Amino acid sequence: MMLSTRNIIAKRLFSFKTLPTPNPDALKFISPECPILPIPNKTFEFNSTFQAMHSPLALKLFQIPGVRSVMLGQDFLTVNKQDYINWANLRPEVVELMDQFLTNKKEPVITKELIAESEREAAEQEDESELVSMIKELIETKIRPAIQDDGGDIEYKGFDEETGKVFLKLQGACKTCSSSEDTLKHGIESMLMHYIEEVSEVVQILDPEEEIALKEFDRLEQSLKAKKAASEEVPPPSL
Repeated sequence: MMLSTRNIIAKRLFSFKTLPTPNPDALKFISPECPILPIPNKTFEFNSTFQAMHSPLALKLFQIPGVRSVMLGQDFLTVNKQDYINWANLRPEVVELMDQFLTNKKEPVITKELIAESEREAAEQEDESELVSMIKELIETKIRPAIQDDGGDIEYKGFDEETGKVFLKLQGACKTCSSSEDTLKHGIESMLMHYIEEVSEVVQILDPEEEIALKEFDRLEQSLKAKKAASEEVPPPSL
């Protein structure tokens, strides 16, 4: 008996590399075979389902229990998890979802609206001072590559010429890493101040949604610790 080839559907499986980051709650998933973002040298970070409205891939990832935030790059994706989740359980789910999404190609990774918004922001930044151009070039050539290697990214948000403060936003694995403050102050700030004397300080900024989410997360974490401490203090029942 011969089997009809019409009943056999070949599925293309992509190979994903998983790399650890300095943040134990973040993993970097590399996609060497299939580009993720259609925009080169650009990343998008999503910290909630509301922020991910313009990324069908990020929305699906948020449906996996334990996913805290998602950052998309041209050939990589970084997932931040809740600290009580084990990567042994979460990693296979992320890989399977990425493979199905990129294989089926039924939905775009990001919407046309988000691409258009990114292009508008790039056009608005063309008219900038020579000093700002120097700061951004230093970030692009000396800082971003190293941070992206660790599964994160950094976004220039502004420069106050009166105070010399540079406003930056850490993303991906670097944002919630315990050493993020050292990275910002002892690494990035020192380098910018060394090359550009007008820079006096580097300040990290958060989106309003991120500030609310971090406060809620800290509140929940403190509540869980308090409950655990209370349970440990309860003496065992006497026999």
